[in-house]
Amino acid sequence: MNRIRHLVGSICVVGALASSQVAAQEIGHAAAGRTLARQLCSECHAVERTQALSPDNAAPRFETIANVPGMTGAALSVALQRSHELMPNVILDANQLSDIVTYVLSLRRAD
Repeated sequence: MNRIRHLVGSICVVGALASSQVAAQEIGHAAAGRTLARQLCSECHAVERTQALSPDNAAPRFETIANVPGMTGAALSVALQRSHELMPNVILDANQLSDIVTYVLSLRRAD
């Protein structure tokens, strides 16, 4: 019985450590993401919450993207790493990607 408790406890500790490492890797800096978004994305997208429209009508506002039902950091990361027909292929390092994802998700409306 003690071996089973020890095994279950070990699994819980390993799971907690793994999930905290994943969470730490996914958390970026919203301010850095905003700066990067202004530099790389603002030609087409409305990157600020106060912008009513994107400069390119085909490009969604970042606030709109943030408020897509079910939008997660993982989904947004995948979307940003795939090439898009109308979007230039922007190469982001892991930190830049995390920062932009964090910034976009910071634009979610509180419901």
